[in-house]
Amino acid sequence: MAKFLNTRKAVSEIEDLIRNAEARLILISPYLKLSKDFKELLTYRNSKDKITTVIFGKQELNPHEMKFLQGLRFVILKYNQDLHAKCYLNDDKMIITSLNLYEFSMNNNKEMGVLVDLNDESDKELFEDAYKEIDFIDETSERFEFTSIPEVTKREKKETETQPKIANSSNSKLLTTKELSQLTGLSSRKVNSWLTDNKLMYKKEDDWTTTKRGKEVGGIEKRGQYGQFVIWPEEIAKQITK
Repeated sequence: MAKFLNTRKAVSEIEDLIRNAEARLILISPYLKLSKDFKELLTYRNSKDKITTVIFGKQELNPHEMKFLQGLRFVILKYNQDLHAKCYLNDDKMIITSLNLYEFSMNNNKEMGVLVDLNDESDKELFEDAYKEIDFIDETSERFEFTSIPEVTKREKKETETQPKIANSSNSKLLTTKELSQLTGLSSRKVNSWLTDNKLMYKKEDDWTTTKRGKEVGGIEKRGQYGQFVIWPEEIAKQITK
């Protein structure tokens, strides 16, 4: 029978699920910021040449997560911009929960979830039904390609002719990356890539930060639950889709 989990128990059970995984380990979490313990568990699994699939979706990876996951040869990292589900499973156990693999959430939020055991006859149908949806999410997610973190240097001043020109109107509607994604029809990852490639913003530790050029075109930094982000004038969408 499925077992109820509070925050503390959910964290403990996810750790055990990773530790005891054999052939299969799938971690689905929109937000990723791994604690030291979870990094050690994934590093150990990677050293045994065991494949782990990680699916995320709600924001770009910060440089620390990118560097860590990039170094794990047997981690398959996938991106799904519509992802909101949080689910973790190995060969015979599954945790469906509100908890992201996000260190702040694990230490501060009030979360709930359920543990499903394939070896328990009463859980078998639930496990198999949920696995069908997990398999669908896996198959419809795209492989994530790592990109370099842009550096802000004096060269910015010499590149003004190649930078986008955007009227900074006080009446302009300001949009988040997600809203720009919906407006342009591009994924949030591609919108963020365009903004970084054009040196309008960059990732500093866990936060998105505007460059001088980004501020000039109207980018404004805001603080949210998952760190700092940037909102942009609506007109920038026309530049992104050119």
